[in-house]
Amino acid sequence: MGREEERLSNLATLVVRLVLGGFLAGHGAQKLFGSFEGPGTEGTTQMVESQGLKPPKPWAVLGGASEFGGGTLTALGLLNPLGPIGVIAAMAMAAKTVHAGQPIWVTEGGAEFPVTNIAVATALMLGGPGKYSLDRALGLRVPTWISFLALVIAILAVVYGPEDENQAEQEPAGEESKGEPGE
Repeated sequence: MGREEERLSNLATLVVRLVLGGFLAGHGAQKLFGSFEGPGTEGTTQMVESQGLKPPKPWAVLGGASEFGGGTLTALGLLNPLGPIGVIAAMAMAAKTVHAGQPIWVTEGGAEFPVTNIAVATALMLGGPGKYSLDRALGLRVPTWISFLALVIAILAVVYGPEDENQAEQEPAGEESKGEPGE
């Protein structure tokens, strides 16, 4: 790759990081702090509870923190790939809980937007934060084992995370589900 191509590639990575990270941090700030006319923790807890997720408050705080923290780290290019992993976890949980069973398109209530965010965060996770990042400026590199552990925890939280109360009510009492938890 030539010098000009490398510069443009790093600039493109910066733009993508700032947009994805900035919007996700803002979205998380709405949920956690009520910023930007958001619901705050109490409103987010009520929303999570209305979706039948138990216990609602810890899941509301974790979701908001994943979006805010993951978005902030992504935008700054700090401690990569932990920021994109937080974004992926939050968006995967949104796709699983809020958008499940809907057609893919957002106009139909589907997961089009979370899936797009997951793809962008995955590209940043794999490609790195680029030259114009705090990681590069500070000479930081997250050890591979920490990144791997964070990714495993995120995957487990989504797969074995909150169960939909409506699904639990459909199962006869005393019988165990034949599917995986959260299916």
